[in-house]
Amino acid sequence: MNVRLLAIATLILASLAGCRKDEPTPPSTDIPVNGGGMHLKTVRGFYLLNEGNMGSNKASLDVFDYERFFYTRNIFPERNPGVVKELGDVGNDLKIYGGRLYAVINCSNLVEVMHASDAVHIGVVSIPNCRYITFDGPYAYVSSYAGPVAIDPHARLGYIAKIDTATLKVVAECTVGYQPEEMVITGGKLYVANSGGYRVPNYDRTVSVIDLATFTEIKKIDVAINLHRMRLDRQGMIWVSSRGDYRGNGSSTHVIDPVSDAVIESYPIANSNMAICGDSIYFYSTEWNAVTAVNKRTYGIIDTRTHELVSTGFIKDGTETDIKIAYGIAVNPESREIFVTDAGDYVTPGTLHCYSPEGIRKWSVTTGDIPASIVFF
Repeated sequence: MNVRLLAIATLILASLAGCRKDEPTPPSTDIPVNGGGMHLKTVRGFYLLNEGNMGSNKASLDVFDYERFFYTRNIFPERNPGVVKELGDVGNDLKIYGGRLYAVINCSNLVEVMHASDAVHIGVVSIPNCRYITFDGPYAYVSSYAGPVAIDPHARLGYIAKIDTATLKVVAECTVGYQPEEMVITGGKLYVANSGGYRVPNYDRTVSVIDLATFTEIKKIDVAINLHRMRLDRQGMIWVSSRGDYRGNGSSTHVIDPVSDAVIESYPIANSNMAICGDSIYFYSTEWNAVTAVNKRTYGIIDTRTHELVSTGFIKDGTETDIKIAYGIAVNPESREIFVTDAGDYVTPGTLHCYSPEGIRKWSVTTGDIPASIVFF
């Protein structure tokens, strides 16, 4: 969940918590997509994790099948009737690794592990206030805020949990900065973006570097305040986004060279989320300004070879005006279709939009509440 929504969400947490306990398990919903079939060689479909409003226990999992061209909503309860009625509270990240589907459920303090083929439950890993997940060899690494969900100037340092993927046990922890977010792994090192979002206005501004061999933090790289997203490009550079402070200090984008562990370039490019496909970073920005109470929206492309901003509008048909709050982005590595999710009003079902590589909208479909993370399979 975006940090700026935390204060609002905590006000309604008590009234929403547990409100679905007495409801029957909802069935999944098949939705035919009006776009025609597409038979791809390597990509069969994708899963989409809906975040759900904090405290509502409404995180949900959807799936899209390219062969049938059906979008199916809320598959987890139906495929796992003996586990729980719902996936949990706030679905924060989704990844596939080693034939398994990992869903990080932030406020339920767990990572749900499923078979990637059918989303059937395998097990869970308990991690407090967990945020994002990445993998290397036999291990998964999960960033954790460690403390409770609360704005607190004295919030504790976060940590990275090391999980044995064979046993689903946490085997080690490494303390990093405040409220750590996304991570990348390269050259035997794990890099994590520290946000410090709970300590507003005293944000963290560092990337922690962990030596994986010893699983210890070996340094911190000073980058910018309130860091969030991280991506590794094909040239080996690490791209990091800063959310700014939502006031005078705007969102920005930075590049770290993992050889020198130094910031080599910084750009005043607002960046809420990004996806890499080939040598292109597709990004959107929904930059909130608390002073003007206005969201500034951008949908752009950066060339990772030249580091040039090559487009400030990858949606070419004007349909970006239909998107209220862009919340997730993904690019199909085979078809190069661009997917953008719309959280709408944050409390009712959102929308997924599919665009051609040329930026023309192909189809749209209703999702669960706050559609966030997409992973192709």
